[in-house]
Amino acid sequence: MRIFIMTDLEGVAGVLDNEAWCLWQSRYYELAKDLLTREVNAAIEGFMSAGATEFLVADGHGCGGINPALLHSVAELAHNWPAGNAYPCSLDDGHFAYAAWIGQHPKAGTIRGHLCHTGDMDVRDLSINGISMGEFGEIALCASELGIRSIFASGCQAFTEEARAFVPGIETVAVKRGIQADPGHNLSAAAYGRHNVAAIHLQPEEACRRIQEGARQSLLRAGHESFGLVRIPPPYDLAGILRANENEPQRVFRACHDKSVIKLLNASQTIAPLNAANPMAMAAK
Repeated sequence: MRIFIMTDLEGVAGVLDNEAWCLWQSRYYELAKDLLTREVNAAIEGFMSAGATEFLVADGHGCGGINPALLHSVAELAHNWPAGNAYPCSLDDGHFAYAAWIGQHPKAGTIRGHLCHTGDMDVRDLSINGISMGEFGEIALCASELGIRSIFASGCQAFTEEARAFVPGIETVAVKRGIQADPGHNLSAAAYGRHNVAAIHLQPEEACRRIQEGARQSLLRAGHESFGLVRIPPPYDLAGILRANENEPQRVFRACHDKSVIKLLNASQTIAPLNAANPMAMAAK
């Protein structure tokens, strides 16, 4: 049984902020990678105890979030995907029974989310067919398009609530909880990057213990018929809003596809944003 594990850095217990922890030049960047890798290994141990045998770990953090030297010996690692063809981030690379997420953050603007954003700090909101979603939702839709069930996810408390609202039956583990009550919609990208840093964290070993047990439980439950698939009927229309910054107003971008979320998301990566004052120019294929 092979499991796909998507990872990110901001949703890890002990990763406190972007500036000091999440960038390649950050003071604690290497420690943050170690913490994420330990959480991934804990999930792998949990899945193995319930019967899984093979794993592909997708490093979804831009500058890298996994320490390959610490990664569990049974896992393969994927990072960096072709420009314009990144989605679904190796989820279609061979047969997978299930998909899982470790270290995931909530979508942009989430109240009491920790380090929440969608893609980068410039994005204020992204929706598909009118349903607002973040990076988790994008990959969960890709998985469903491929017939792969999404069974487990860990991150901050607000993210786990987002995941349960989007994916029927998904098992989640919260490893910290944000305490910022302002969504920050009117902030610039730079200001928003410093906005959602307040949180209360589990001790990392306790976080790993809970992740291991949660992963095990998710796989034991995974045979349920309605578990883990998201159904949004085509055609697909993606709409994004970019934040206003010092030298440019709020901008929008759109993409559409008649039958594939995967092709929609890849197309959206090549579209230049447009001024919101020009609505006749928003749509692109």
